[in-house]
Amino acid sequence: MFKYNKDGVSILTVQDTRKEKKSGLFPVKIQVIYKRVQRYYSTGKELSPEEWAALLDTKSKRLISIRSEIKNSFEKVETVVKMLVEEDNFSYDALNLRLGKGVGDTVNILFKAKLEALMEDGSVGNALANRSAYKHLENYAGTNILFETVSADWLKKYDKEMIEEGKSYTTVSIYLRCLRAIFNDAKTAGIIKENQYPFGKGKYEIPIGKGRKMALNLQQIKQIITFSDGTEATEHYRDLWFFLYLCNGINVNDMLKLKFSNIDNDEVHFYRSKTLHTSREKKEIEALLTPEMKQIIERWGNADKSPDNYVFPFLDGYNTPM
Repeated sequence: MFKYNKDGVSILTVQDTRKEKKSGLFPVKIQVIYKRVQRYYSTGKELSPEEWAALLDTKSKRLISIRSEIKNSFEKVETVVKMLVEEDNFSYDALNLRLGKGVGDTVNILFKAKLEALMEDGSVGNALANRSAYKHLENYAGTNILFETVSADWLKKYDKEMIEEGKSYTTVSIYLRCLRAIFNDAKTAGIIKENQYPFGKGKYEIPIGKGRKMALNLQQIKQIITFSDGTEATEHYRDLWFFLYLCNGINVNDMLKLKFSNIDNDEVHFYRSKTLHTSREKKEIEALLTPEMKQIIERWGNADKSPDNYVFPFLDGYNTPM
């Protein structure tokens, strides 16, 4: 409907039909494409496919009003994109910051923008880690933290404060990597200059927390997979744990999203959700479908084995990432 294209950046209004709402409506979004990477920005509007198809030539006052609001959302994104393209400074981080999701000179504003963007992108685990980091930072330094006050010495004091509180080095590392990402965004968007960046060699270096990795031995694994207290619930989740183990160490998120279309003869194929948004090269993981895995699917999986149906009956296709 509304389109813009310049210097490798494209913007257009689309109806996002990837996931139907329970109402039968689909959200209308602003799609931005840059270097083959797509990002979607909400207009706050939802329409049926029929309403979307009729929107351009509609005589309905309600739809005309919706079209006008969609146009306003599009023009807001378009204005910022044009500005960044003219400055030769386009990136999605810069776009998010300039769209009113982080315009300002405080760490707090950008941190809140980051949290909002992560939730919109469905990166719930990352969002929760950032939320914990932000809450602790705000309790320590207040609600109006200026970038120029966060120096290497300031970070060393903050690091020491967290250790004295009893935080582990792993937690300190997570919190400060979240803060470093905010500074990276600010630098990309031109909010701070290179000499204001307090992280790195010769400045402040984030400690690396190394947790203990303890593998179960075969005897311990046998104790788990043969354990029963006589309840169905225990046997259910014991079997799901064993499925995770056998399926090449698949994580719970990816197991829940497995569909019968991921099973090809005696192999399971899937992509790790954790790396889909961070890795340029998407590596497909393969696992042999063992007799034990087949038994677990027969016992606890969906009876309807249609290709688009989930293997295990936990998701219904309408679940948000949260």
